[in-house]
Amino acid sequence: MPISRRALLAVAAFCFSAPAAFADDASAPLDLSSDKRVKPGKGRPADAPKLTDDQIVAKANDFLNTTRFMSADFVQIGPDGRRSEGLLVVQRPGHMLFRYKPPQKMEIVADGRSVAIRDQKLGTQDLYLIGQTPLKFLLADHIDLAKDTSIQRVEMDDRAATIEIVDKATFGGKSDITLVFDPDTFELKQWTVIDPQGFRTLVSLFALDLVTKPDPDWFHIDDSVQPNLTRAR
Repeated sequence: MPISRRALLAVAAFCFSAPAAFADDASAPLDLSSDKRVKPGKGRPADAPKLTDDQIVAKANDFLNTTRFMSADFVQIGPDGRRSEGLLVVQRPGHMLFRYKPPQKMEIVADGRSVAIRDQKLGTQDLYLIGQTPLKFLLADHIDLAKDTSIQRVEMDDRAATIEIVDKATFGGKSDITLVFDPDTFELKQWTVIDPQGFRTLVSLFALDLVTKPDPDWFHIDDSVQPNLTRAR
């Protein structure tokens, strides 16, 4: 089945709709190979030093700000519970590509100014300003989670470092975003977003590559794809 338009907007805004199996421990990262929460004991040693909330946020900021480009395989669970897979590529500031695997015919592209949702089957695309979607933690040249968003919760255990934020700059209202980082490297592992309408989508990253520089052509938005559409400015 094709991905719904709301699911695509949720990915562009980063979100989650959980099957009942997720309810056991909503703060734990999800192993999408088994659709179960990661159990304790697979992460940091029990004697690892404890970090304060401020230190956790600082390490998350450091990863986000020093990572100028990355690529990863992703698994998405949309607001309707459907599962999709694909490739995520990011080059900061402002450039991103979500490319879905078949049978999906969709892409989400950010070119530094706008975000385009492309329907390759129909040959159309919708455009949004980057600032209308809560993408700043991936796309901004510099991010300070404490200053640029409202931090609601910070937790860390041997499974993950979790930071829950509220972004009030989202088009249509505020979005609740939960970022999940590896507790040792602080690489981004997963995010959940609840959009202004209350719909949720989860995205989990695998095989993260922080070395290979992406092809700039991947981030091109062709305004001629939908001639009647005026790019948002």
